[in-house]
Amino acid sequence: MKKLSLVLLAPLFLGGCAFLEIELPPQPVAAYVPANYKAEPRLPAEIRRVAVLPAHGGDVADPESAAALDPVLVTALQRQVRFEVVTLSRDDCRRLFGAGSFGSTDALPPGILEKIATTYAVDAVIFTDITAYQPYRPQTLGLRSKLATVHDVRLVWSFDEVFSGGQAAMRTAVNDYYEGVDKSAAMDVSSAVLQSPTRFGAVAADLMFRTLPPR
Repeated sequence: MKKLSLVLLAPLFLGGCAFLEIELPPQPVAAYVPANYKAEPRLPAEIRRVAVLPAHGGDVADPESAAALDPVLVTALQRQVRFEVVTLSRDDCRRLFGAGSFGSTDALPPGILEKIATTYAVDAVIFTDITAYQPYRPQTLGLRSKLATVHDVRLVWSFDEVFSGGQAAMRTAVNDYYEGVDKSAAMDVSSAVLQSPTRFGAVAADLMFRTLPPR
């Protein structure tokens, strides 16, 4: 805490100057706000159902860690109530396309978007890549995500940011999330939140999907 020294003149009693130290409360730090994204001003009216592909860990996160983030991402997306969310499991992707996940910057199998559109009756698809992953303190999670229409293959929203638990603003965001969104799990930021990849991921995913275009 910062300390402020006040000079109190008391010549009648002390014959000089006395110093009184007062402890000031720490200044609050604003919550982290993502900035590296692009989005259309409004969500197109025709986007009503969206397929969410499994998170792609690539060479950054092992398959188990990436799979653990799948329900975290889906839950965060559903909280935004932008559209109906349709999930594709890793088994679904393997059965239909021969791989459990696909990166948003990878070369996709021919006809994958058309097949997703007809199989699941969706209007758009969300791809999410894990671009940075550190499961110990300070927690670090990089997320790159894209929302693309399946018919004219147009990017409606794209996001690419790295979240770090070592940032004071991110610790504020963690507190805000667990005190507001999920009060039953509220705890001090120095505890298990910043040691759990899925709990930290829930905050990162929530911040990410808040940047989706409004309806």
